[in-house]
Amino acid sequence: MKLSVIILNYNVCHFLEQCIRSVKAAIADIDAEIIVVDNCSPDNSAAMVSEKFPDVVLISNDNNIGFARANNQAAALAKGTYLCILNPDTVVGEDVFIKALAFAEAQRQFGILGSKLIDGTGNFLPESKRGLPTPGIALTKMWSATRSKKYYASHLQENDSGEVEVLVGAFMLLKKELYRQVGGFDERYFMYGEDIDLSYTVLQAGYRNFYFGETAIIHYKGESTVKNYEYARRFSKAMSIFYKKHYRGNFFVRFVISIGANLFSLLRVFGSTKNEDDDVFSDRLFLSKNSERIRLFKATFRENSAVCSAMSQIDRYKQQNMQLIIDGDSYSNQQIIAIMETFKNTGLTFRIWPKDCNFIIGSDSSDGKGIVHTL
Repeated sequence: MKLSVIILNYNVCHFLEQCIRSVKAAIADIDAEIIVVDNCSPDNSAAMVSEKFPDVVLISNDNNIGFARANNQAAALAKGTYLCILNPDTVVGEDVFIKALAFAEAQRQFGILGSKLIDGTGNFLPESKRGLPTPGIALTKMWSATRSKKYYASHLQENDSGEVEVLVGAFMLLKKELYRQVGGFDERYFMYGEDIDLSYTVLQAGYRNFYFGETAIIHYKGESTVKNYEYARRFSKAMSIFYKKHYRGNFFVRFVISIGANLFSLLRVFGSTKNEDDDVFSDRLFLSKNSERIRLFKATFRENSAVCSAMSQIDRYKQQNMQLIIDGDSYSNQQIIAIMETFKNTGLTFRIWPKDCNFIIGSDSSDGKGIVHTL
């Protein structure tokens, strides 16, 4: 088998369904499997997977064992030559795995590959490619008014491809043999920091990590990274583990970084946004070619709504607080991602009505929880 896609889920049932459907479309021509690990979600995620995706390998844990342990649990069962660690709050285009695998196989000493990530507003997420958070770079990131160029690997533009040091755990492609060689994710981390640690461990083993900007993936992000006090505690602990492990001989560096990590995480908590509210949108535009879905849209949103059937018609509707709902039955995930990137920062916000789903989904902030509207 060529590829095992591992999706760790906790309590994001609708986002997980959208993710799985996008992955299934992307592996249609690849010998691949999907493994979902559910960390005891209270929202019936596991039941949804069992009912709607019987061909998906499902591991249902009795409690939340964290990111590292759960991914290692799935990797132990994986049959693919390659593993892809994927967040449940992501949407992949149909070309992602084919292009990423081709790029990976062309590299010498291939380590980990990460992809270009955009958020629910269509904007690039700079953490898609990062430098190693050495003490100096980490302190610059925490306290500088401007972001550290080295922290975000600015030697590459968002659409470039090339070597970087650190990749984000929302999408990490690597060979199963290498994953097992380096011991997988360090299980001392519960959540946050595991991706930095694995990236660095792979580099130390003599392999090369790559950022791949030729494909884009939606990462809603706010679903898996809620900025609350628990986030602050876990983020601080993760950074402490990393610096104790890799800078064990320098007590002063560890102390300063620990203080900085606590302050940084608390600032993120206070600066985060609340859950989003669809009620603020008075006007909705539905991009669709499906007559039955258009009928249901009009019945659901009776007022302040319009329909268009081509991207060329969207321009006339651009205005503040206009919500663009894109029909996944009429447009591929690859096309949807392109639409979001094309019309980002134009006053439009985005929702997706995924193919074969009875809900509309999206997010307007990478810090806050998104919105699911059941039809």
